[in-house]
Amino acid sequence: MKIPMSTGRSQSPDKGVGKPVFVEDQGSFEALVNEALGAPAYFLDTEFHRERTYWPLLALIQITWGGPTYLVDPFAVDVSGLKELLVGGGLAVIHAADQDLEVLSNATGAIPARLFDTQIAAGFLGMSSPSLATLASSFLGAELAKGDRLTDWTRRPLSAAQATYAAGDVEHLPALHQTITDALRNSGRLGWAEDECEVFRVRQRGPVAPEDAWRRLKEARQLKGKARNVAKEVAAWRERLAAEIDRPPRNVLADLAVVAIAHRPPRNEAELHSVRGLEGRSLRKGAAKEILEAVERGMAAKEELRMGAPDVLDRSLRPAAALAAALVSALAEELSLDPALLATRADINSFLRGDPSGRLGKGWRNEVLGAHLADVVSGRASLALDGGQIVVEARKTQDAPPSEA
Repeated sequence: MKIPMSTGRSQSPDKGVGKPVFVEDQGSFEALVNEALGAPAYFLDTEFHRERTYWPLLALIQITWGGPTYLVDPFAVDVSGLKELLVGGGLAVIHAADQDLEVLSNATGAIPARLFDTQIAAGFLGMSSPSLATLASSFLGAELAKGDRLTDWTRRPLSAAQATYAAGDVEHLPALHQTITDALRNSGRLGWAEDECEVFRVRQRGPVAPEDAWRRLKEARQLKGKARNVAKEVAAWRERLAAEIDRPPRNVLADLAVVAIAHRPPRNEAELHSVRGLEGRSLRKGAAKEILEAVERGMAAKEELRMGAPDVLDRSLRPAAALAAALVSALAEELSLDPALLATRADINSFLRGDPSGRLGKGWRNEVLGAHLADVVSGRASLALDGGQIVVEARKTQDAPPSEA
């Protein structure tokens, strides 16, 4: 390697893998990025906390591209330059990448241009949301170092156990990626997994929109009429302030206080101070005035807020939904797929309503399920039992022949 790494502290990870290398200065980090740019794939993980902040606090980046594992300290290094690697041509291989993508977006302003999520990909081999430890054991016969899920990743220096655990999150990814990719290719499902990873990559993630924050209140459904409007305005104020000062919303104003304000809107500061669940610190620096203004906006609102329509099908479509659920279950078992990966109840309902943006109307799901389901719902085909297996059989009707999906 050409990267000048600091060598003052290195701890040994799992036996046979090698020592992780700490990256604690800007020059070493920039050299690392430049070196990784030439790799066809890189393997990445992050450690972060979000208990005391609004935005996830990045505490460590683990990265390798088949050689040493590097532990990048974001408290010592400006990691924004990682964007160059993320938007480059290399494939990012991450396990259960949802929160990592949010963290990377916050820290660098970018997410990987290409993604292979080993947890998603394993779903196409019959595994239901497997952990990294499960994949390492099942595919590689390897045992990951056990770690404390409550460990403090902001502590410096990291302990030997922390370094071993952190390095283990990426050290096995190269072999897992190769093994899973080979198995998917042999089963003809690699394209399915790649398509699903792309859909997942571009999915919207991050904090809730301030105007929708009230919907996350545990007691939201018990609020009626003007109380909902007040809760909406106060929760939106809380969300914006929490983002601005980087504190969890509950630390700005407790949920109990938001609901209490909504139930009995205070008209002045004296009444506000008597609200249940409201702490004195919540009213510092003009907050009392801003909360009362939010209450006024809520009381003046004309909009009738709804929690959102439940996902209920028209009565005439419910028999079709039952047939669809049976077909999903049968196909998932036959194909050794996680049923939830193949289709959720929301997917089925969307399809039956004729939603053109539904997942069953396109891509691999349409190939495997959607076209058959369309035949069953339209009457061109029926479900039957054959040797204990549910099969789709063409019906002799005047309609067009069943689709060949």
